[in-house]
Amino acid sequence: MKLRTFPYALQFLTRLPAPPIANFDPDDLSRSALWFPVVGAIVGAIVAASVFAGAAVNPWVGALAGLAAWVWVTGGLHLDGLSDVADALGAAHRSPERFLEVLKDPHVGAFGVIALVLQMTAKLVLLAAVAGQGFIWPLILIAAWARWGSLAISLAVPPLAGGTGERFSWHIDARGVAAEGVVLAVLSLALAPVLLGALVVVPVIAAYWRSRLGGVTGDCLGAGTEITETILLLLIAIRMA
Repeated sequence: MKLRTFPYALQFLTRLPAPPIANFDPDDLSRSALWFPVVGAIVGAIVAASVFAGAAVNPWVGALAGLAAWVWVTGGLHLDGLSDVADALGAAHRSPERFLEVLKDPHVGAFGVIALVLQMTAKLVLLAAVAGQGFIWPLILIAAWARWGSLAISLAVPPLAGGTGERFSWHIDARGVAAEGVVLAVLSLALAPVLLGALVVVPVIAAYWRSRLGGVTGDCLGAGTEITETILLLLIAIRMA
């Protein structure tokens, strides 16, 4: 995992300032994928700090602050993927060709809007539940696990078409992904064992894409990131209850 590829990952996944990239290399963008869980931890830390600050007033204020921070720091990147995939799945009728055709449409349809509303509502409610119990810092691991999941899915499911999903499958090191998974598992075991559920959630999402479409796109990976985050949030909320 080369340090010089870190700015690629930071710029791609967040709106945070990153060291300038003098000469853009698509291969480095692909190699930067191993930094995704690290960037995810940074995203999670920002969200956790926002929830912590807002929860000093009220759990719902904390939840709103955390959700706003989540959307801002990621630029809505994965939410965009979720809405596009929802529209495409709604119109595809199990046809990968139709799925890709709808995916290219820049407009957001009814399925996309519904998915966004449900996702944002779910995160708001679950963040409030977590804030109310004061168990906030596992949010760092949740965001890291979700971005690790995109790497694991890229290794397990072939790209459906050219684009982001294909680029990140070029140079992903399976041993590096496995090592990061072990680190996240050890940290989860120590801090929030329920987050080991990610080791079930991610393979299930990969199996779904393989069964439904036979491959993944960048939008599929983004949608998977959002779904993983929400399910892990739900597991934390259930555990705290």
